[in-house]
Amino acid sequence: MTDGEVRTRWDEAFCSAVVSGLSRPQKSIPCCWLYDERGSELFEAITRLHDYYPTRAEAEILWRHARDIADFCGEGAVLLEYGAGAGVKAEILIEALRAPRVYAPIDIEAGVLGRTARRIGGRFPGLDVQPILADFTRDFDAPELPQGPRAAFFPGSTIGNLNRREAIAFLSRMRRHVQNGKAVIGVDLKKDRRILLDAYDDGEGVTAAFNLNLLARINRELDGGFPLSRFAHEARWNEADSAVEMHLVSLDSREVAVAGRLFPFKAGDSIHTESSRKYELAMFEAMADEAGWRLARAWRDRGDRFAVFGLEALV
Repeated sequence: MTDGEVRTRWDEAFCSAVVSGLSRPQKSIPCCWLYDERGSELFEAITRLHDYYPTRAEAEILWRHARDIADFCGEGAVLLEYGAGAGVKAEILIEALRAPRVYAPIDIEAGVLGRTARRIGGRFPGLDVQPILADFTRDFDAPELPQGPRAAFFPGSTIGNLNRREAIAFLSRMRRHVQNGKAVIGVDLKKDRRILLDAYDDGEGVTAAFNLNLLARINRELDGGFPLSRFAHEARWNEADSAVEMHLVSLDSREVAVAGRLFPFKAGDSIHTESSRKYELAMFEAMADEAGWRLARAWRDRGDRFAVFGLEALV
């Protein structure tokens, strides 16, 4: 498949996801579509905000326990990173790995993926970098990779964006990709609701810009007619789902054109754009076990806000 064919496929998938999502009683669009080039830049800015603790907490774990995590992955590792983005956390792990053979970043955004592959390749000249353009939330086949102990790397608590069924399917897919290997997964832990909501609704408005950028992308790529000033970002806590939800709330009643179709909004109607589930250890362990993994290690930050779990494939 050529690059042009891949791009066309993603454009069609984006259109289908948006039209389908806006047609539902509770409008929703999968959070993977937040991460176009501008969205990825805004998310990187979010990770540097004071209120957004997960990135700092996870980085603390990776720096403090890098050698232990690297030993867990094994010498000569073939490292697959799901939703790689800029690959900043992967750099910490690659630096600690003993003679890693391959780094395979997986991402849905071709521009971001290409820059990450070039940067990591330049930083580690002896490392074979094999980028994979794919939506990790859907089934895909990993390409042929050199022999070596395989390790999946999934930092950033992105596992929380998936509901239980989706998370088990993803963990099972990861299990298939690494065969009898390992996985290192970042997981945000359940904690005080105010801390959680502040992390997804910062006072500087960066998270709001990140969320609203999805409407700007729809306007640009799908001939959309969303007036950005008439939609507002909102973070909500869903106790039943143990999740922070992000919504885009319509401030008035209107019809919005997208891809040649009209979608009605009443004042207060929202588009659900992301859920970020927060786990307790037992909850995550049970889910991992159902997907064919054994929870072997757990590294936590000093504030006990975040965990990096080491999984071993059940054989």
